[in-house]
This record gives sequence, structure tokens and C-alpha cells, in this order.
Amino acid sequence: MADFHGVFPYLVSPVDPDGQIRTKVLGRLCDDLIQSGVHGLTPLGSTGEFAYLDNAQRAVVVQATIEAAKGRVPVVAGVVVSTSTSDAVAQAKSYQKLGADGILAILEAYFPLQDAQTESYFRAIADAVDIPVVIYTNPQFQRSDLTLDVIARLSAHPRIRYIKDASTNTGRLLSIMNRCGDSIRVFSASAHIPAAVMLIGGVGWMAGPACLIPRQSVELYHLCKAARWDEALTLQRKLWRLNEAFARYNLAACIKAGLAIQGYEVGDPVAPQAALTADERKAVEAVLRDIG
Repeated sequence: MADFHGVFPYLVSPVDPDGQIRTKVLGRLCDDLIQSGVHGLTPLGSTGEFAYLDNAQRAVVVQATIEAAKGRVPVVAGVVVSTSTSDAVAQAKSYQKLGADGILAILEAYFPLQDAQTESYFRAIADAVDIPVVIYTNPQFQRSDLTLDVIARLSAHPRIRYIKDASTNTGRLLSIMNRCGDSIRVFSASAHIPAAVMLIGGVGWMAGPACLIPRQSVELYHLCKAARWDEALTLQRKLWRLNEAFARYNLAACIKAGLAIQGYEVGDPVAPQAALTADERKAVEAVLRDIG
């Protein structure tokens, strides 16, 4: 079973005004990211606007990413906007059939769920596929969070091998590591400081900003792996300005604006989201120029 580690950019979903996925633009972005040294690709994460796409659009995004990757790096596809377990299972199966190397499992709940119901959702996805599953929790946007008890029980599943935690509580990550040991590995999100997560035992990060600064992100990962912490933290301080911008503005709008500045015609965020204003775009451009 594949081993996931390193930098996994959360890809944007380039969409035309008429709703068509710009597969050529997405393919070019994927190829450039791989050439920059990223360790994997994640379509349909938060930056991919999964909540604003229909099932057909999501399938096109996943397929285009897999075709662009050509087996050079693993593709971990998001199973998203599933308020029903049956729909989540169907998505997971279809993405595995398309050739995904892993599943990023996300729970969207309209009504609050109890721990047992949350656990059964993720367990059903992992039972349905033969590839590794990354469970994802983002308390800021989700109605149902994963408690430490649920995470610990899920970590015993043979295919639930990773968790991406997008809380702002880095202490929670250390609690997960202490509680679960090697049975589940932790990926950072952009809400955490990646170098800090690596220091306490993380295996990498899955985040939107890596789309804009893949080369620098990979350099930071290698510095952390080599335990060259002084150099890593110097670079991390510089790169953190982009994370600050990412947190300040709409996620997809920020990354799409940055990619447009770099020459990728990824289009605007899907309505009713709005593109960055001219002043906001200048702020993102200034950060990118400073980072180099």
C-alpha cells in the first residue's frame, strides 16, 4: 500500500463561466507542480471548491489530475459533500476505479452527529476501497468534528492510515500522535505551521498555498526532514506570509488569484463566491514577489 508523505498541494478546480472544467489548465498546473518536486496531488480539497461543484464536475477534476500525474506522484482524491454514507462510498469507489492512489475522506453534516455516526461514516468509506484513506477534520467549517476517541478507534482500521487536521490547535495534533502512535500519521493543514508540525512528528502537509510556492514548500520539507531547524524556521517565517493571506481571504479566490498572477487561466471562484478585489490581488502579488 502506498506511503504518503511530503507536500501535497490542494489543487484548485479551474472552471469556465459555463461550468466546464478547464482540464488543460489543470493538467498544466499538475505537471508544473510535479516538476517542482511535490510529493503528491490532492484534488477536491477545500481549495478545490468541492462544495460548489456537482458530481460530474468533481469526477472530471479527479480524472484530469490522475491523467496529468501519469503515476509520477500519488493522487489522493477528496470524497466530499456527502451528507449520506452511501454517496460517500459511491464516490470513493468511483475514484479508486479512475485510478486514485488514496482517498481524502471529508464529512459534511446538515444535522449534528454523534461519535458513533461519525465513526461509521469514515469506516464505511475505508471498508469500500482497497487504497489508503486520509481522514480530514476541519472544525471551522464542519458541523461534526472527530474526537480523539473516534480518531483512535479509526486508526485501528488497516486502510485509515493518515489524518489531516485543519484545526488551529497544534496541541491536538500532538495528542493524536501520543494517543495513536504509528497507527495513524499526521498531515498538517495551512491552519498550522508546517515546520512545527514536522518537528513534533508530522509527515508533511496538504494545503492550498503549496500550489503557489511548490518549490519553496518542497525545500522546507527537506530542511525539516534533515533536522536543519534553524534554516527551516528561517524559510518558514518567510513563507508564513502566504498562509496569513490564505487565512485572510476566501481560500479558492486567494489561490486562484495567485495562480492567475503566475500565468494560469484558472478562472474565478465558483459563484456565489467572489474573486479578490484589485487591492486584495495586489496584496497577494506583493507576498508572492517577496517570497520569490
